[in-house]
Amino acid sequence: MRIRFPCLGGMALLAISLPTLADVTHPPLPSPAPAVGSGSILQIMFSLLLVLAAIVLVAWLLKRMNVTRQGTGNHLKVLGGVAVGQRERVVLVEIENTWLVIGVGPGQIRALHTLPKSNASGADIPNAPQPIPFNAWLKKFVEKRDAT
Repeated sequence: MRIRFPCLGGMALLAISLPTLADVTHPPLPSPAPAVGSGSILQIMFSLLLVLAAIVLVAWLLKRMNVTRQGTGNHLKVLGGVAVGQRERVVLVEIENTWLVIGVGPGQIRALHTLPKSNASGADIPNAPQPIPFNAWLKKFVEKRDAT
C-alpha cells in the first residue's frame, strides 16, 4: 500500500525530507572552543591578586589587633618585648595590678623584676630620654650633612 499525497509531488516530498536525512547521516560538527583573550586573562589575574590581598590584609589586621592573645577571660597581657639575643627576649607582662619583667630564653623563663602597675608614660619618668620633634631632627641632620 502506497500513500499518495495529491498536493505534493514526489520531488517535493524528497526536497522536504532531504535536510532531515542530512542531519541523520552526518552529526553536527562541534562548535570550536571560545578563544581566551588577553582581557579575560588579565581579569582573572586581577581577581586572584585581589583575593590574595584580602587574605593578607585580614591576617595583618588580626595580628595587629592581637586577637589570639587577648580575650575576655584573660588576666595576663603582654605589653611589650625586646630581643636581647637570637633566642632571648625581655618581656613586660601585666597581671592584674602588677607588671612583671621576664627574661625568656630557650627552655627557661625567669622573673627579672616586679613593678606595681602605673599609668605613667615615658614622658613622666625623670631619666627617660625625651623624643626629638621631627623638624628639629631634620634640621640637625641637614646641618650635619652640610658640615661634611
